[in-house]
Amino acid sequence: MADHTRAEPTAPRTEARPPHRERAIARALESWVAVFRRKLSAGELGWLPVVLVLAAVWITFQTLNENFLSPRNLSNLSVDIVGTGLIAVGIVFVLLLGELDLSVGSISGLAAAVFAVLNVNNGVPEWLALIIAVLVGTVTGAVQGFSFARARVPAFVVTLAGLLTWNGLMLYILGTSGTVNLDENGLVAKLTSYYFTHDAAAYGVAAIGAGMVFLVSHQDRRRRMAVGMPHRSLRGIAVRTGALAAIAFAAAYLLNRFQGLPLALLIFLVVVAGLDIILRRTHYGRQVYALGGGVEAARRASLSVIRVQTAVLAVSGTMAAVGGLFLASRITSVSQGSGSGVLLLNAIAAAVIGGTSLFGGRGTTWSAVLGILVIQSIASGMAITDTPAAVQFIITGGVLFAAVVIDSLSRRTQEAHGRA
Repeated sequence: MADHTRAEPTAPRTEARPPHRERAIARALESWVAVFRRKLSAGELGWLPVVLVLAAVWITFQTLNENFLSPRNLSNLSVDIVGTGLIAVGIVFVLLLGELDLSVGSISGLAAAVFAVLNVNNGVPEWLALIIAVLVGTVTGAVQGFSFARARVPAFVVTLAGLLTWNGLMLYILGTSGTVNLDENGLVAKLTSYYFTHDAAAYGVAAIGAGMVFLVSHQDRRRRMAVGMPHRSLRGIAVRTGALAAIAFAAAYLLNRFQGLPLALLIFLVVVAGLDIILRRTHYGRQVYALGGGVEAARRASLSVIRVQTAVLAVSGTMAAVGGLFLASRITSVSQGSGSGVLLLNAIAAAVIGGTSLFGGRGTTWSAVLGILVIQSIASGMAITDTPAAVQFIITGGVLFAAVVIDSLSRRTQEAHGRA
């Protein structure tokens, strides 16, 4: 007999695997976690610690006062970071050699005093007085650099003498008047008071910046591929560029809600980007990093140690002079207190907090940007929450101590892995 029984229809099998998009996201997350663990174990965290500190500072002060992240306060913050930030960028060059420049505060005050006396007291055109003031910083830095390179003594000893010498020279130039007020409508005053009010300016700078990051990263990828070196994937470059673009356009949006793009911030970013290219893309920059890795090894490799060390201190002096002019522009005056106080400490702290190693050979100009953002954010938050200045020093000192400890532990870990 034929079997007339019918099998029950079976339910369709469900796909156990997640959809393609979810699998791709899961793989990307696993890849990022693996990279993070590898860098953590090798002591190569990069900018992550300072970014986390900056985020914590912003969240804390926004919780205490909702005006902290307001367009007005962030716009003022973007201008306040420029003067000290430019000085910190010069400090980065010196730290890459494993040295320290203690004279940058005095040089900044000297350059500002030279400009003020020439322009206000002696009627020299602003553009000429500005050039002379910057050259004063270059020359003083070069003199210190040559002395340091020839005498082969620690740079902090030479620059400590410079701190006293240039400060005394500033006081002599200012004379008995003590204070010189700048023209509020003059060239230097406009460095920190002029804003590009059209929305397209801020958004255009954000777009150009994101485009440059992508092009430079892509070009670097192609060069590494050509010689068989490890390189980023196109997806990684796209994600990184997209994240930076989102931050840049958000900043542009906030700036446009107040007065627009500050001229001071634009100059700061252009200078930092230009010096970053010099450090990482030129023969001179590679020599600076090589000296940071070891002076004797650099000498045996036939590098011109004296020339590079002199040039580095000249760069530091130049950036100190430019930073001093921006600081004078912010208050439209120069006094006997210019370049003194906590300026030197903040400039050095900004470079170190941003990730530049005290042991030399590791760091970028963007380290100074992140570091001064942390320091100035703390100062701004303290101001709007009416917190005593003593607390600001305690917090900044704590952050600096943490940065130094992280730097030391990172170096030990890299030595253990044969990378330092």
